[in-house]
Amino acid sequence: MDNILSLIRFSPDAVARRIAARATTARLRLGWSRKLLAQRSGVTEASIKRFERTGKIALERLLRIALILDAKEGWEGLFAEHSPPAASIKDLERQHPPSRKRGRTRQK
Repeated sequence: MDNILSLIRFSPDAVARRIAARATTARLRLGWSRKLLAQRSGVTEASIKRFERTGKIALERLLRIALILDAKEGWEGLFAEHSPPAASIKDLERQHPPSRKRGRTRQK
C-alpha cells in the first residue's frame, strides 16, 4: 500500500482516481459486484459507479466503502497534529533531540 505522503506530488483529481482504482481492485478481488458493495456499504450503486469512473464521491460514502472493503488503515494519520516546521537548528534539536551522545564508550 502506498504511503499517503507519496500521493502529494499528484493533483487532487489524480489522487482521487488512484483511490478509486484501488477501491475497484479491492472490490473485484473479493468477487463483489457494484450492487453487492452497494447493499453492504449503504452507498447507492450509482454513487459507486461514478466513484469508480471519476474518483468523485462524498467523504462519508468513501468512508463507508473503505470500511466495508477493510481499507481503514491510514485514516487516523490524515490530519494528525505534527510539530511546526523548525525555524532554526535549535528548534530542530528541541523537536528531535539526539538519540546518542558523541564520543566513544569505553570497552570493558
